[in-house]
Formats: sequence, C-alpha cells, structure tokens
Amino acid sequence: MPDTMRVLYIFPHPDDESFGPAPAIASQIRQGHEVFLLTYTRGGATRVRHKYGYTIEQMGNIRFEEMLDVAKVLNLTDMTVLDLPDSGLKELDPLEIEKITEQHVRSVEPDIVVTYAVHGISGFHDHLVTHAIVKRVFCKLRREWDKAPRRLALFTLAPTETAEGKFKLHTSTESEIDCAIPVSAEDIQKAAEALACYKTYQEVIRDAKVIERTGDTIFFEFFQESYNPHVNSISHELQDG
Repeated sequence: MPDTMRVLYIFPHPDDESFGPAPAIASQIRQGHEVFLLTYTRGGATRVRHKYGYTIEQMGNIRFEEMLDVAKVLNLTDMTVLDLPDSGLKELDPLEIEKITEQHVRSVEPDIVVTYAVHGISGFHDHLVTHAIVKRVFCKLRREWDKAPRRLALFTLAPTETAEGKFKLHTSTESEIDCAIPVSAEDIQKAAEALACYKTYQEVIRDAKVIERTGDTIFFEFFQESYNPHVNSISHELQDG
C-alpha cells in the first residue's frame, strides 16, 4: 500500500468540508490516508438561524453537533472546531488567526494542507480571509520548520461545473487547475450522507445544488506548482518523496 499521507483541511465554517470536497475526503480516507479538519468558526451567524429563531450562540451549538455527526460519517481522523466570530474574521487581527493556525498545523504535522482557492468559491469574505491566512502560514512554515507541509492544495470548481443553483460561484481556469480527482459512487454517497447531517441547512443545500455541482470529479489548484495535464491525487509525487 502507498505511504499514508496526513491531510489537513482548513475552512472557516461548518459544512465547508461537505459543500464540494467531501467526495475527495471520502476517497482519501478509503485509500487509507489520515484526514483532519479544522474550522475557524461554528457558523452561528448564518441567516438560517432566523428561520428557527436561534441566537448566534444557539445556532453555533447546533451546527457543532451536526459536525460531530459529519466527522463520524466521513470517518475523519480528527476534527477541531474553533469559536472565532462567524462572518467576522475580517475584523480580527490576522496575526492572531495565523498564530492559531500555525499551532494547529504544527500539532497535526500534515503532509498536505487544503483550503479554498483565492476566490473562495462563493467569494464570501470569511473564505477569502481563510485562504490568505493559510497561505501565509504555509509559506512561513516552509521557511522555518523541517516538518513543514509539502503541499498546499486549494479546493476549487472547474469552469465546466455549470449546474444551475441559487448562488453564483467562482471557478478556476483549466490552466490554474492542477489536480482532478475522480471519485466513486461510494465516495459520492458518503458526501451525500455528510450533507444530510446538516439538518438545519437542507434548504440551502437544495438551493445550492451541491450534489449536482460536485459531480464525479473534485478539482484542486496546487500553490506554486503546475501540472498539465492534471494529476489525479493531491498526494501525487509526495508518497515516494
């Protein structure tokens, strides 16, 4: 069996791991890799809370409980959910978020770190802040730490992913995409089960047409690397290195 990789996904909110990358996560876990998840917030500020009459704190607690179910469904190696202000990352001192992120990366010692591409898919500012923070920490650790992650993979959508949905999403160009992971029906089913854990978010999931947009291929850019044609694994050329 190929060497086991440690992969750390870093996103701002609950459900970011399931709104697209979940089939790839399921595939990586099925192949025997260790997959970790860090989210900066509990996602309590979502407008969905008004539908239920929840406070930000109440909604955050509920979404955290939903995430515990997701971790079980996907069989994540470990999951850490912080409680930074949802929809408020842009108001925080970025050095403080970087410090928290660096500490977590050092504790996990991942081979690969994954976060959003520069456009953040949805363009939401929490996504953009997360991209910038993770990229800065990745670059800093490569200069300073002999156990630094060897790759920064950036989850994205391909320009061919045109399923109609309520929300306008950003894509990467074919030349920007480095990795196209084919996923199995089993992986797609796991992703659907993960999405189903977010019981309070089912209307959003339907409106966003998450399953329809995701399809059977998950796309990533590699920071400061270029592969043409696309490779089919985010651990390409790392397992033997």
